[in-house]
Amino acid sequence: MGTPPGVGAVTLVGMGPGDPGLLTLRAAEVLGRADTVVVARASCHPEILKHCRPDAEVLDTAEGDPGKLTARAAKAGRNVVRLFQGDPGLACALAAEGGALQKAGIPFEVVPGVSAVTGVPGYAGIPLTDARHREVRIIDTSEGGVDWERFSSPEATLVILGAEHTVAEVAKGLMAVGRPASTPAAMTCLGTTTEQETVVSTLQRLAADTKGMEAPAMIIVGDVVTWRDRLSWFENKPLFGWRVLVPRTKEQAASLSEQLRGYGAVPEEVPTISVEPPRTPQQMERAVKGLVTGRYEWVVFTSVNAVKAVREKFSDYGLDARAFAGLKVAAVGEQTAQALVEFGVQPDLVPSGQQSSEGLVEVWPPYDEDLDPINRVLLPRADIATDTLIAGLTDLGWECEDVTAYRTVRAAPPPAPIREAIKGGGFDAVLFTSSSTVKNLIGIAGKPHNVTVIACIGPQTAKTAEERGLRVDVVCDRPSVSALAEALAEFGARRRAAQVEAGDPLRKPSQMRRGARRRK
Repeated sequence: MGTPPGVGAVTLVGMGPGDPGLLTLRAAEVLGRADTVVVARASCHPEILKHCRPDAEVLDTAEGDPGKLTARAAKAGRNVVRLFQGDPGLACALAAEGGALQKAGIPFEVVPGVSAVTGVPGYAGIPLTDARHREVRIIDTSEGGVDWERFSSPEATLVILGAEHTVAEVAKGLMAVGRPASTPAAMTCLGTTTEQETVVSTLQRLAADTKGMEAPAMIIVGDVVTWRDRLSWFENKPLFGWRVLVPRTKEQAASLSEQLRGYGAVPEEVPTISVEPPRTPQQMERAVKGLVTGRYEWVVFTSVNAVKAVREKFSDYGLDARAFAGLKVAAVGEQTAQALVEFGVQPDLVPSGQQSSEGLVEVWPPYDEDLDPINRVLLPRADIATDTLIAGLTDLGWECEDVTAYRTVRAAPPPAPIREAIKGGGFDAVLFTSSSTVKNLIGIAGKPHNVTVIACIGPQTAKTAEERGLRVDVVCDRPSVSALAEALAEFGARRRAAQVEAGDPLRKPSQMRRGARRRK
């Protein structure tokens, strides 16, 4: 049957079992071209939909039959992506929805995804096969009526889906057909997400040990479960499941959040300052003109925002990194230096020790009229910058021109649920990257709860936090945001090890507050 004129195409896409990082390259590509996306929003991580165009239409399957929503959009000439949890062909509706599209003459293709059947055990540290066990059998119990006799062989690993509310019946069914009560069994809920939880037990004890676990969940039965003691990696990450507040501007928070996710955390970015252009741009315009005409010997960048402000001003004038030819460039620390490198400028001076204005002054060369033809230094900075750097450079014989490159203003308060989580102990940790983030966060949202781990980028930031009544748990020895995240991860690893050594249940800081939800 030919395709009706004007009909769009449909792509049936697997989005993986939960972790947005498991989305395939092909899936990301087709999402980027979609006019309409049909998906169960409740089971779709927001990061997945970020692959879509801003103008893409997203239809929630909770609002109508997904097959009809997909067909209707395709018949309207739209390029449609239908997203399925896991893989479309396994425990999903590929057969039904694909068959309906074929019958209607709507062209479609399938993009397989990482199935929960393999993805969840992999994240739980349970291999489905090993040298002694080569057979895997998948059982969907959601409709009931399973003939357990067919699955009595102890040699086969069983992956059981749809049994979250019938664990006792599943275990009894298997034991009734000869599977020993001592057979290793594990249940993993919310697999591949940072809420993942795995309980290892036996068929006899499984129902009691997993009481209260959330859906979706998967049961694995067989001797391969014993590998988990050696292969568990995801739930053993130092900050696994920790909800971490990152109070920075969105642009600055991106790399820090990515690093935190690598440690298993769930970062939440809450801007505490807003960066705005200076009220009078003429000063910056004169400074850029002076850069080009050779007015300065040095340019000093004290923040990533300063680099961004100069870069934007260069763009306005059609300039690029070549305008820095013949100039010496200094950066206050690693993050600022990296922003310069991304701009195409290799800094000549970055302090190796304390990454601050004081640290920069310590390594700054004194002015030598025989070596330095010009003694002027340009400092494009924030409107609230301190005078420490200017005083230090002046003492070394340099003439500083302090230019307001951008203004920092306190950001608007975050939404009410975020404010309540901050004050009520809903966050496991807060990262403070400057004294201003301490002051501004408390100003717009209130003080973090006393169970929340407070991590500060250096002693000055820690002092500001303590002056405002906060208990500081982590101070990194190297003042960079990357080192701060690493220090928090090391703290989390030590805390986890102490709980294990004491035989205590593994609990996040937020679970230590009064009234926190516990599974059992």
